Amino acid sequence: MTNVLVVDDDFMVAKLHCRYVSAVAGFSVSGVAHSGAEALRAAERLRPDLVLLDVFLPDMDGIQVLRELRAAGLGMDALFITAARDVGTIRAALRAGALHYLIKPFSQAALHEQLRHVASLRSRLDELDEARQEDVDQIFGTRPRGSRELPKGLAAHTADLVDSVLRAHPEGLSATECAEAGSLSRVSARRYLEYFAETGRAEITLRYGGTGRPERRYRRLG
Repeated sequence: MTNVLVVDDDFMVAKLHCRYVSAVAGFSVSGVAHSGAEALRAAERLRPDLVLLDVFLPDMDGIQVLRELRAAGLGMDALFITAARDVGTIRAALRAGALHYLIKPFSQAALHEQLRHVASLRSRLDELDEARQEDVDQIFGTRPRGSRELPKGLAAHTADLVDSVLRAHPEGLSATECAEAGSLSRVSARRYLEYFAETGRAEITLRYGGTGRPERRYRRLG
């Protein structure tokens, strides 16, 4: 379970973000703060895995909050959710160590995608004892696996999610099972699975039974 601290000065917005987070499997809201000082106290007390952080807070900006969290040795990840669009703020968030930056307004699906990406990164790091360069490139996003060859309509974050589902099911699974495990539509899951098979990252086996077409099952290679 990934525990999340939601930080936003608007009570209703914070409540909405909590609802979005709680709708994603594997994520739980551990606390809410409405100012920078509250956020620092809550982070110290709760030790969340992830902080959803607004820039515009009444006492200090979110960038300063993240810097103070880092200075205090609190190693939780941070995802900015803010209306701030200026490049200077975005650059400062990046330099402070933010994982990503969502500009308000955004859809629930956009936040869910980022949360799943966080889960994918955490899972990937937990699996590794020693990293290869391709692992580092994928984690830091400098050269995500398959980013150059992904066909139009396929997203790197969703590809990472499907890859994580395949890793968690070494015995193989169907597109329907993959869709359920990754909270995706069956059509979307199958597109990514077929792409993995075409590019040598997964193999397809057929399961026969009863009447009708055999079931296609996908198993990750490597």
